Amino acid sequence: MIAQTPASASVSTAPPRGQGLRLIALALGFGMAVLDTTIMNVAGPALRTGLGLTLSGLTWVVGGYVLVFASLLLLAGSLAERHGARRVYLAGLGLFVAASLLCALAPTAGPLIAGRLLQGAGAALFMPSSLTLLLAAAPGAKERTRLLSLWTAIVSVAGGLGPAVGGVLVAGFGWRSVFLINVPVGVLGIVLARAVVAEVPGRPGALGAGGHAWGLLALAGLSYGLIQGPETGWTAPAVLGAFAVAVAAAAGFGARERRAVRRILPRPLLADLRFRSAGSIGFLLNFGMYGTLFLLGLFFQQARGAGPLRAGLEIMPLQLVWPVGNLLHGHLGRRFGGRPTMVVSLGLAAAGMAVLALTVSPAMPYWVLAVVLAAVNTAMGVVVPAMTGALMDAAGGEHANIASAVLNANRQFGTLVGVAATSAVIAGAGGWYTAVPVAFGLVAAVFAAGALLAWLGLRADGEGSRTLPA
Repeated sequence: MIAQTPASASVSTAPPRGQGLRLIALALGFGMAVLDTTIMNVAGPALRTGLGLTLSGLTWVVGGYVLVFASLLLLAGSLAERHGARRVYLAGLGLFVAASLLCALAPTAGPLIAGRLLQGAGAALFMPSSLTLLLAAAPGAKERTRLLSLWTAIVSVAGGLGPAVGGVLVAGFGWRSVFLINVPVGVLGIVLARAVVAEVPGRPGALGAGGHAWGLLALAGLSYGLIQGPETGWTAPAVLGAFAVAVAAAAGFGARERRAVRRILPRPLLADLRFRSAGSIGFLLNFGMYGTLFLLGLFFQQARGAGPLRAGLEIMPLQLVWPVGNLLHGHLGRRFGGRPTMVVSLGLAAAGMAVLALTVSPAMPYWVLAVVLAAVNTAMGVVVPAMTGALMDAAGGEHANIASAVLNANRQFGTLVGVAATSAVIAGAGGWYTAVPVAFGLVAAVFAAGALLAWLGLRADGEGSRTLPA
């Protein structure tokens, strides 16, 4: 169960309503951001044609959102801790809706890119806060497990349907519709959140602007390097410079944290082995998930001869099994506990990827590949809420906002590193049926490492915190 601080225990600025409306209110925002990200994979060609975007411009439309989102997550977590999660959630959702409208009305590439950057800032504000608000309302461990499973399933459906929804919107209404759809959905989310979501009050204190400046610079440099590296080359001056800035800024951040009376990343949080293990599992999870998704989009088209539509249809069933795993977690987590559920699920996913690494060939039918990948993704669907619950349990109510921000940052960088690593494998291999077994084997090793982390670093539900030196 998420521990409550004395202040949060007396919270109730929203009228008592059913958990269902609260769940929908908070899932709307998170699901909208996930849907918006996956839709962009389909809308890219229409954007280039409609606005005359260069390839570099399109890269910034897609990558600029990721850059700002990842860079602002720690700051967003601290803002929620200081000013209250509900207030920051509503501010972020409002900014995201306004930015979506700016994107939809953009006459040229410049305003569109600016709108995407603002969307990234809005998402950074509301995504960590949504998780804090959801779990703060859970009265017990069983209720928390159920809510996490349902919330993750809703978000997974949004992500899985993104390419299909994007295709329908672009084909029927043009590229502007992929941004306009966010306006009514976001407004509904704001109205519902104001009506049924209770505030979790902030804690007065200094924001630590100097530390956040170092952290923002480090995250921005790392994001830029990981986004641009696969496109321009890892030895390009801009990429090497970005990584150098990231390393220097991270050193500055660490020095500031050691001297600070009140850290941005609290010492008890970093000292908790459960928190560090669950956060690392989040990184590994996204590494494997999105590295595989990036690989499949190219593999189905360039190696197996599918067109874009057929490739999208072949990938969609593999993504739509995620909610099945999310909902299974609600049953398995309550019966067996988070740690055993996570270890077994990660182990099964690793075994599935290892089987594919050893057997994939030009003669393998699509249905065999699809069945194994669907099983892997179902297992990963179980892991996501289990991992999230373990991390938030370790954080407790006092550090929920910054913990959620760290989790989102870890997962975002897992995505970027996974895509970059997969790109490197594809570029360095002699052909697709040399690259794909290596890539699948790498993902199998990543999931196996996650299973080992869960076994060694997470204690059984209800046990006390186990710490390492900070």
